[in-house]
Amino acid sequence: MKCFLYAHFLCLCLLFSLEKSYGFEGRKIAENHHSHTIEVSSLLPSTACKSPNKVLSNNDTKASLKVVHKHGPCSTLNQDKTIAAPTDTEILLQDQSRVKSIHSRLSNPKTLGANEVKVIDATTIPASIGSGSYIVTVGLGTPQKQLSLIFDTGSDITWTQCQPCARSCYKQKEQIFDPSQSTSYTNISCSSPVCSSLTSATGNTPGCASSTCVYGIKYVDSSFSKGFFGAEKLTLTPTDAFSNIYFGCGQDNQGDFGGSAGLLGLGRDKLSVVSQTAQKYNKIFSYCLPSSSSSTGFLTFGGSASKNAKFTPLSTISTGPSFYGLDFTAISVGGTKLAISASVFSTAGAIIDSGTTITWLPPAAYSALRASFRKLMSNYPLTSAVSILDTCYDFSSYSTISVPKIGFFFSSGIEVDIDATGILYWSSKSQVCLAFAGNSNATDLLVFGNFQQKTLEVFYDGSAGKVGFAPGGCS
Repeated sequence: MKCFLYAHFLCLCLLFSLEKSYGFEGRKIAENHHSHTIEVSSLLPSTACKSPNKVLSNNDTKASLKVVHKHGPCSTLNQDKTIAAPTDTEILLQDQSRVKSIHSRLSNPKTLGANEVKVIDATTIPASIGSGSYIVTVGLGTPQKQLSLIFDTGSDITWTQCQPCARSCYKQKEQIFDPSQSTSYTNISCSSPVCSSLTSATGNTPGCASSTCVYGIKYVDSSFSKGFFGAEKLTLTPTDAFSNIYFGCGQDNQGDFGGSAGLLGLGRDKLSVVSQTAQKYNKIFSYCLPSSSSSTGFLTFGGSASKNAKFTPLSTISTGPSFYGLDFTAISVGGTKLAISASVFSTAGAIIDSGTTITWLPPAAYSALRASFRKLMSNYPLTSAVSILDTCYDFSSYSTISVPKIGFFFSSGIEVDIDATGILYWSSKSQVCLAFAGNSNATDLLVFGNFQQKTLEVFYDGSAGKVGFAPGGCS
């Protein structure tokens, strides 16, 4: 009898061991392999800035700047709360305006003939900058003045507000730059070939005032900056400074720039900072956008990609000379590729853009994504839409949720998984939405927005014509 009991006990132990290795816990791993388990409380925005998990490093080949969300607790622009953050509806409508203007800009690639910036045709203006969420701090002038600028891969020209603000300046956190107090500032003459280059960088023919080149750039949300085009010393880090960087010195500026001092253009035009610093950095830069507004990321010029980065070639189809084009081929939800023809993506074309918030998909791709996501999230109650986001859930009765993973496939064959923080847009605990939207037309460009780029190190190699993605770049 004792032997029988002992043998029975051994069988039970073996069975338990097998179940532990291949049974319930194995099923749990399999179930979670294609989904994220998220604590609902973690979706709540924090009021305190978290310490970065990586210390920025600089050397002879690279220069790294801290990236913060302009309305988050890590931003100096947000310390005194005098500049109100936009509502979710305002953010999403600004995003929609930006994307519409990108579509118009690429479908109507003409430039203006008028020197006056106030009269601009809507089909030629650059994208709305209101949705630009992330800022870096750089030094400008001699002695240098610290300025917080929105960085934007969808814009080319760099500009800041300048004294004496001859017409108008919006409210910014830092002291407005005064070129008369800098020993390294020079104006660009109207006859300079650099002045003529403004046409491609801004979408407007430059003007001329007292033999000085005049730039003008207006955004679809009616924000604008215009003033003198000049050259100045730009300091990225204590060891990396560049003389004679071309930029706009704004004398008439209006709009919602979140208290920032202007914009840092990272597009592909020859007047972008990426092109102007190419001799040192070879058109290489990377960034990591933090998982939340209470964390920090980085923007690095030069350097090399992470060892686990996956690369795909830059596309030039339907993306124009300024944007960074990508060739999407498929989307997966919960580990399963969606039944979307590759022609859906090739017809539309695609870009990656740091200034657009959410990702905008071709109508057929978005419909398939939404249907699959809703099916896998059927255990959770749907609720009303938040502006343009039409797949929203009420999680007020849940402490944890399970969300299917979403992956993007590219022509090079690589798959890039979206971080858990880049799938759901939090409006409130009772309104948490799928952070994607559908374009109006099948020919409208796919825009890979910054929300889906969070925590990825995105590595741009302009000289080699490729973009890389590495997970876990920042927290």
